Amino acid sequence: KLVRDFAAAKIAPSAAERDEKELFPRELFAEMGSMGFLGLPYPEEYGGAGMDFVAYAIAVEEISKACASTGIGVSVHTSLCSWPIYKYGSEEQKKKFLTPLAEGIKLGDFGLTEPNAGTDVGGAAASAVKDGDTYVLNGTKVFNTNGGEAEIEVIFALTDKAAGPFKGMSAFIVEKGFPGFRVAQKLVKMGFRGSQTGELVFEDCRVPAANLVGVENEGVKVVMSGLDLERALVAALCVGISERALDLCVEYAKTRVQFGKPIGNFQMVQAMLAEMFTELEAMKTLVWRTLAEVNDLEVGGGGRGAAHKLTAASILYAGEACNRILNHAVQIHGGSGYIWESEINRLFRCIKILEI
Repeated sequence: KLVRDFAAAKIAPSAAERDEKELFPRELFAEMGSMGFLGLPYPEEYGGAGMDFVAYAIAVEEISKACASTGIGVSVHTSLCSWPIYKYGSEEQKKKFLTPLAEGIKLGDFGLTEPNAGTDVGGAAASAVKDGDTYVLNGTKVFNTNGGEAEIEVIFALTDKAAGPFKGMSAFIVEKGFPGFRVAQKLVKMGFRGSQTGELVFEDCRVPAANLVGVENEGVKVVMSGLDLERALVAALCVGISERALDLCVEYAKTRVQFGKPIGNFQMVQAMLAEMFTELEAMKTLVWRTLAEVNDLEVGGGGRGAAHKLTAASILYAGEACNRILNHAVQIHGGSGYIWESEINRLFRCIKILEI
């Protein structure tokens, strides 16, 4: 209820403007941090709320109902950046980096994808060479959510090229302002336009050896565990978007009059609403079962076994179901759903990336 009330009062009113102007709501992230939303699954000793992964997913769902762009930013910040530090980081790293992330003082990012390495991690080329008490990082990362805004980045690079990414990749914490690290460009997207997405370039960027997360050459464990949790969270984001779409459609079907009666009286519109509701409830069943399964993954958990399969199935189904729901939603809204300024149009532009 706390998150829902905050989202309605603070996030929803400016969501359309953020989408239109591609504005990143840094002030909202600071406020959400002060209220404990960004550190929900982490212990209080590190600035968190001491709750669990399911509570955090509920927050993402409610935020996404108000603004999907803000929801995805919270998800990447809390799952993909904070999670590796919490699960694999040293005590010093947790105090130095996790605490300001959980409190919203600093924003987090995650860098894995490269121009030639997306789902195929085997194509990764970014490298980090040990030189005394630093690593020299070179390479490019693309499609980085929160990229360009974040002060703390968890970046993956090859520390043993001969071994390849599965046995020679490591994770590093890179801080904004490190010499040799720059944001090459802000990427303009079809949807989630209130979420900053950037291309990050590292040119002889020196990263302190103390910023190595976990064990050298075992970064694949770090990344896969985090990705499984992120898939579970993005599936919950799909629930939030779909719930908002259904609410808008029910209201529109009650108030839009054609042929002398509200369109909700027509059986074809009723059928689409019924299908949307059924898809949403089926999505919730799988998504929340998955969240329960991954709620307390051990160190090294994820990226393998039952959790890996279930999170993949959850985001697959949620992404496709969300697409079907929004397709009906635009159809029910008719021509007004095709207009850029409409909220249904904004939601529809977000959902394709969830399938991708």
